[in-house]
Amino acid sequence: MTTLRYNSRPILAVGLMSAPEVDINFISGFNEIGAKHISIADVKTPVLFTPITADSVFEVGGVTFGVGFHWQQRQSQRFTGALELKPDGDNLIVVNHVDVEDYLRSVISSEMNAESPLEFLKAHAVISRSWVLRQIEHRTIAAKSPTNESDDEIIRWYDREDHTLFDVCADDHCQRYQGVTRVTTDIAREAVNATKGLVLMHDGNICDARFSKCCGGATEEFATCWDDELHPYLKSFSDHLPLRKLPDLSTEEGASQWILSRPDAFCNTSDPEILGKVLNNFDQTTTDFYRWKVKATSTELAELIHSKSGLDFGEIIDLVPIQRGPSGRLLRLKIVGTKLTKIIGKELEIRRLLSPSHLYSSAFIVEKSEEIADVNKKITTFEFSGAGWGHGVGLCQIGAAAMSVAGYNFKQILAHYYPDTTITKAYE
Repeated sequence: MTTLRYNSRPILAVGLMSAPEVDINFISGFNEIGAKHISIADVKTPVLFTPITADSVFEVGGVTFGVGFHWQQRQSQRFTGALELKPDGDNLIVVNHVDVEDYLRSVISSEMNAESPLEFLKAHAVISRSWVLRQIEHRTIAAKSPTNESDDEIIRWYDREDHTLFDVCADDHCQRYQGVTRVTTDIAREAVNATKGLVLMHDGNICDARFSKCCGGATEEFATCWDDELHPYLKSFSDHLPLRKLPDLSTEEGASQWILSRPDAFCNTSDPEILGKVLNNFDQTTTDFYRWKVKATSTELAELIHSKSGLDFGEIIDLVPIQRGPSGRLLRLKIVGTKLTKIIGKELEIRRLLSPSHLYSSAFIVEKSEEIADVNKKITTFEFSGAGWGHGVGLCQIGAAAMSVAGYNFKQILAHYYPDTTITKAYE
């Protein structure tokens, strides 16, 4: 795939959705104006709709975002730039070609509340720009297989190699992008404009600047979640300044003590003013993200795991931690059933299999209890006590927002979450 350039700035190919048919409404700036219902039967080869004015707008019906998560929703969304339809088997791929700075204005308003503190939004603009440019630079590099499977274990992760027909998707798998549907405020525009072209660099390369909602007080290493690669700027450390030495959270004793406590951290906040400035309305349905608890019976877990993996474990007897990362997040977990025993990983696969959507994070401990339902039956219940929301690698959004409220500027925020990096201008 060749990156288009406009005034030396990249034009991104963003995958919006995939479906057998799609409703498109060309609102302004195109030769064709009005609503169209297009199916895969109508598109044999890629079709590009190029805008004729700079203020072009088109609308795509039924775009799903938050796929598989508890905030999953469908809505019609509006976009600027060019529209491309690509046939892919029985589906149409809807792609938006958009200037990277326009893309970032939407990401800043889609990933979090666009009324967030300015220094937090500046920090996020830099890391969002860094991350997406890194994906473009590395898309021609052969990605490692995201699945390692044997008789005893299945280790799977989800990353950039999932996309081959466009640069990045518009959902949480990459960065949440909802075009001009999200209201882009003056402060969001200011954050992007003030950091135009700025990226994080390490050792001459643009950083793979990952981020998540809440680290739970301790950030995680890259390899716990994705390839077994070393990124010196994606380390595990306390979400606190000055930095505090973390206990050994890779052990069960250390992880248990950490998760069952509430250590001071930037992201240890329930301040409704801070959260209201950072989280969009649909994200605010979750308020217990720093420390959380969920329960499931053995039967419920067996049905979940079977529906998600296709594997029949029978009745779930036990969940045994095998390996944790330095933040306490599990990357290998043994599921013991009456019919099957298997180790699963990495962190997102564990979260995916044990919840109807996803567990908030894989930094959890499990307590098992039994009660007698009747003389012939016992009910086994698993209680998960966990820390954080997301993979915990890189910037912690709640923590970074709290830092900005406390008076830290965007450069100080970035230096905290991405040590040993520099800020460089990639283009004018």
